[in-house]
Amino acid sequence: MNQSPYPNINIVPSSRQKINKNILETMSLEEIYDTVFRPKTQIIEGMLQTRAYLFVGAPKIGKSFLMAQIGYCVSKGLPFWNFKTYPGTVLYLALEDDYSRIQQRLCTMFGEEDNDNLYFATRSQNLSEGLRQQLENFISEHPGIKLIIIDTLHKIREKGSDKYSYANDNDAASAVKVFAEQHNICILVVHHTRKGKSDDPFEDISGTNGLLGAVDGAFVMYKKQRNESTAIIDLEGRDVKNRRFNVSFDNERCLWGLDSVEQNLKPPTENPLLKGVFSLLPDEQPL
Repeated sequence: MNQSPYPNINIVPSSRQKINKNILETMSLEEIYDTVFRPKTQIIEGMLQTRAYLFVGAPKIGKSFLMAQIGYCVSKGLPFWNFKTYPGTVLYLALEDDYSRIQQRLCTMFGEEDNDNLYFATRSQNLSEGLRQQLENFISEHPGIKLIIIDTLHKIREKGSDKYSYANDNDAASAVKVFAEQHNICILVVHHTRKGKSDDPFEDISGTNGLLGAVDGAFVMYKKQRNESTAIIDLEGRDVKNRRFNVSFDNERCLWGLDSVEQNLKPPTENPLLKGVFSLLPDEQPL
C-alpha cells in the first residue's frame, strides 16, 4: 500500500500493485475508451462539481459567511446567486467557530426556518488521525450528502506540521481529493492567503503550489481595500470555466450578493528578459 503521512487516507492500490509495486500500472487507449468512468456531477452549476476545491482568502474577509451561504443554498436546493444548485445534505466543519456564533450567524442570514439537510461540527480529528473514519461514519448515516465544507485546512493538518513543503502540501490536498473521488462528493476546503500581494491572486495562496496542483479547482477572494464592502472572487479549475465574480456584502443580512461575472482570462506573462532583448532591436529587421 502507498505510504503517506496521512495513513487513514490512502489510495487503494490495484491488484497488480499489490503483487509487485515495481510494475507500472497502465491502460491502453482501447481500454480507456471501453471503460465507463463515474461522471462528475454538478453541485453548483458552473462553479462546483464533485471533487476537491480550495477557497482562499485573507482572515476576516468574509469567507465563513460565504461558506454558510453556499452550504445553506445547496442543502435547501435554492439558487446560489443566479446559479442553479443540486440539493443534498451538507456537512460544514466550522472548526474555528462555536455553535453559539453559528446560531447567531445563520439566524441573521436566513431566519429560523427549519433545515434538516445542513449539519455543523466545530471539532474533528485531523488528517493523520481519524478524520476519514469520522467522515465515513457521517456519510453512511447520510447517504444523500453532496457537499462537505472544511473551515479551515490548518485545523485538519497533522499536528506539529509547521514546515509546509511542496510534498507535504500536495499530500494534504491529495488526501482530501482522494476521499472526495472515492465518495463522489464535493469537498470545499477553506484556506488563507499569505501576507503581501502579487499580480496573480493564485500566487498569494499560503503554502506551496503543491496545494493548488492537487485539487480540481480553487477560488481566491480578495479586496482592493480591506475596509470595502465589495470583493473579487477568482475561480480557476480543470472542469469549470475560469471566471471572476464581483460581489458585495450586505451588512444587515450578512449575505454576499453577486454584482457581475466576467471571464477571468489571464494575459500571457511577459518575460522581462525577452522584453529587454527586443527593446534593443531596431523597429525594422531585414529579411
